[in-house]
Amino acid sequence: MSRILIASDAWHPQINGVVRTLERLSRHLPEFGAEATMLTPEGYRTVPCPTYPEIRLTIAAPGAIGHRLDEAAPDHVHIATEGPIGYAVRRWCRKRGRIFTTSYHTRFPEYLAARLPVPVDWTYAALRAFHNSGAGCMVATASLQDELAGRGFTHLMRWSRGVDADLFDPARRSEILDLPRPIFLYVGRVAVEKNIGAFLDLDLPGSKVVVGDGPALETLKRAHPKVSFLGAKVGEALANVYAASDCFVFPSRTDTFGVVMLEAMASGLPVAAFPVAGPRDVVGGTGAGVLDEDLRKAALAALDIPRAHCRTVALRHSWQAATRQFLDNVIAAQKSCAASAFV
Repeated sequence: MSRILIASDAWHPQINGVVRTLERLSRHLPEFGAEATMLTPEGYRTVPCPTYPEIRLTIAAPGAIGHRLDEAAPDHVHIATEGPIGYAVRRWCRKRGRIFTTSYHTRFPEYLAARLPVPVDWTYAALRAFHNSGAGCMVATASLQDELAGRGFTHLMRWSRGVDADLFDPARRSEILDLPRPIFLYVGRVAVEKNIGAFLDLDLPGSKVVVGDGPALETLKRAHPKVSFLGAKVGEALANVYAASDCFVFPSRTDTFGVVMLEAMASGLPVAAFPVAGPRDVVGGTGAGVLDEDLRKAALAALDIPRAHCRTVALRHSWQAATRQFLDNVIAAQKSCAASAFV
């Protein structure tokens, strides 16, 4: 069984798409003859990220991380994030001439610019250098692949996402949300880059529900006292809220994919979103949602979409298929580097 080390600065107790994706990947890799060793902030001292204390940054000597890598003796290294751990592992790989792949999960330049006066081009230049030094950079959608290629990123590979259709299921539908209908739901980090205010400011009938935690939570609570903020939820508790709602509103303009949209559709929820990368790739052309610059119009129109159709669309995405795609990318990266060694 091949050994793949996956390095990530994003890990528990964070609740986000990166963590969910890596959890699922490590769970399904053994089905394809591979096993994952996770190198994460667990076991290291961490400090809160400035402006976003829920995210912890790892403080570890390069030698300590190098020792972990030597012990793991991986056949392949995949770097999932561009944080302290990601950079330390990249340094180790380059020093030893090891092949590695990366993945681009987050629009960090835009997120940083939303908090600090840092030009996005500066951050993209740093990220381009980081990812182009690997044998392949995995991206979730065609839109993101085209965008990054236009910014000079090379060796781009597609790696889609999946959904747990057993957990997220319309059969869970109940009245656990004792609120006027229709119920419009948002699930995800509660942070400025998620553009949640664009949803909460809408004049919609029924009720609005927000599931998630983050640095903007208290501010949004004060500004929108009529909205039901349920905090972070996972597992069955999260699946029950999805199934009990009527429409999923995804106001982000910066997400690279949006696993929550697949979870919502698998639960029978139509999606309302802006016609931007992410929603266009996941929902566009499927009939399982409405994309419109008028988010209110999209949310109201989405209510007419049959729940069964949303579920059918979501079932096209499986974590098994996503895992196979990841492994195919690893194999392709290895072959490409091996071939170039003889050129």
